[in-house]
Amino acid sequence: MAKELIPVFYACDENYVNYTHVSIYSLKKNASRDYKYAIHILNCGMDPEKAKECLDLSEDWFEVTLVDVSAYLESIADKLPVRDYFSITTYYRFFIAELFPEYPRSIYIDSDTVVQGDVSELFFTDIGESYLAACSDKIVVEVDAFGQYVEQVVGVSRYNYLQAGVLLLNGDRFRTGYVLDKFIQLLREYDFRAAQDQDYLNVICKDHVYFLDRRWNTETSCSVDFPIEKAAIIHYNMASTKPWHHPDAPFADIFWQYASETAVYEKLKERLKNYSEEQRLADDTMSERLMGIVMEELEREDGYLKRLNNSQRSSDRVAIVKKIEELEREGRFDEDVENDPPSKVLMPDDIEYIRKGISEKFKTKFAFMIARQFVNNLIEDKKLIIKEIKGIENFKNLKSGAVITCNHFNAFDSFAIQFAYDASEQTERTFYRVIKEGNYTSFPGFYGFLMRHCNTLPLSSNPKTLTKFMEAANKLLKDGHFMLVYPEQSMWWNYRKPKPLKTGAYILAARNNVPVLPCFITMKDSDVMGDDGFYVQEYTINVAEPIYPDLSLSYRKRIEDMKDRNFEVWKQIYENVYQLPLEYTTGQAE
Repeated sequence: MAKELIPVFYACDENYVNYTHVSIYSLKKNASRDYKYAIHILNCGMDPEKAKECLDLSEDWFEVTLVDVSAYLESIADKLPVRDYFSITTYYRFFIAELFPEYPRSIYIDSDTVVQGDVSELFFTDIGESYLAACSDKIVVEVDAFGQYVEQVVGVSRYNYLQAGVLLLNGDRFRTGYVLDKFIQLLREYDFRAAQDQDYLNVICKDHVYFLDRRWNTETSCSVDFPIEKAAIIHYNMASTKPWHHPDAPFADIFWQYASETAVYEKLKERLKNYSEEQRLADDTMSERLMGIVMEELEREDGYLKRLNNSQRSSDRVAIVKKIEELEREGRFDEDVENDPPSKVLMPDDIEYIRKGISEKFKTKFAFMIARQFVNNLIEDKKLIIKEIKGIENFKNLKSGAVITCNHFNAFDSFAIQFAYDASEQTERTFYRVIKEGNYTSFPGFYGFLMRHCNTLPLSSNPKTLTKFMEAANKLLKDGHFMLVYPEQSMWWNYRKPKPLKTGAYILAARNNVPVLPCFITMKDSDVMGDDGFYVQEYTINVAEPIYPDLSLSYRKRIEDMKDRNFEVWKQIYENVYQLPLEYTTGQAE
């Protein structure tokens, strides 16, 4: 049986070929021989004699070839901005999926690396539908100025900023996601000066990255949290950490151990010997120059994210995002950011929560009919994208009524919970939504009709109406029905973090001795650009295990206990899905 092929790509010119040789040698030495390897060195017309030692590493199971990309770059030269990309090998990784469509996936490795692990383990990592897999860049977490840069200029969380030195590329998704086209377009729009190709990759692949254990890209410019022998790939990623230039570079001994076993060892020793102190001093100040560029980019009035907000995105949505940032800084989590219409007070005689007449029942049936058609249209037009429901068994297994809690970030997010309810096949019991008073009394037109007739339970600022609400809610829960409550109270558009919770949902659960079913919807940018200049969000509905009242606690403590456990569940989902610690820009929320 033929062995499965693992394609690995490097990109270098004649100046870097000897370091590439050491990396390829280390890869070969530690690679499982259960597979065949095709090592491609991307270049622009390198003399084969210059790469002879690399090519000599070839065996029947391990083939090393030079791939001249000059002709390909010439073929797309009219699409590229006026820059000398032929000499900037760092951009070549963008072209791999198009140059090699026969590879569904492939590995890219920078030349300034040593591979201590078996790359077949990396190659067979299941990364789902992600464009690529990479490690997060630790230096942007450890150096605050770099963290500010990636968040305020690039527009990516410092914890989810990928390091591009080691990539597992999903070739099929690279092509269907039009990554190369987006790269070429972005090149025309903005010149990232700090990290160049890495910044472009982070902008384009945001929310489409599978983050690897940092063992696969252990940066020597950062602290290392594990024994260095556990590092699968060591990346000498800064100018001052190159062992062939700096004898005291971190983990230089590992590089030289592999180098000593290669045909280029003497050349590398000569290079180290001839590297001047002036050159080393220049390398040592490279970080300072990079910091200067970062600070300049932070101060630019036309920085990438600022330019994007000022040109391509609707001003009202940009204003909403800025207002959310302001409210978070000030710890005002329970305030809405949208300008809702003035609210009319809901009086007791204005509503019958449960005992509805024939006319009202007809309106409810008609409202659900048009609401389903409306939602189907949203889905067809890709204005609402629900990727999957996780944990639906937690909904299906409920034997009693329950208070469903969900994070609130969009006017349509209750439709997502409706999907979960439908998928739970709990057809014997009804799904109700608790809504704000103004949404019931003051919302105009089509949406107002849905607000009033799709099994909604409006709150009220009138005490007597609120008493009527509580009586109805208690009866519905005791009768085994489901009730969606937004315990955050406020709606913050596309806000991904769980906000501090209010007690209302848990009072209902504790009073009626029913569980809380915590649902937390996570989202990521889809490939669909919305009319507002923001990517349409792709939702995953995470249904957690129900939280039951602890009857050993007092009533008040029971409420707080359920609220705290609900928040902890949401926090865990948030941190697991986004691979981010839950942190607010204010110290007022815990």
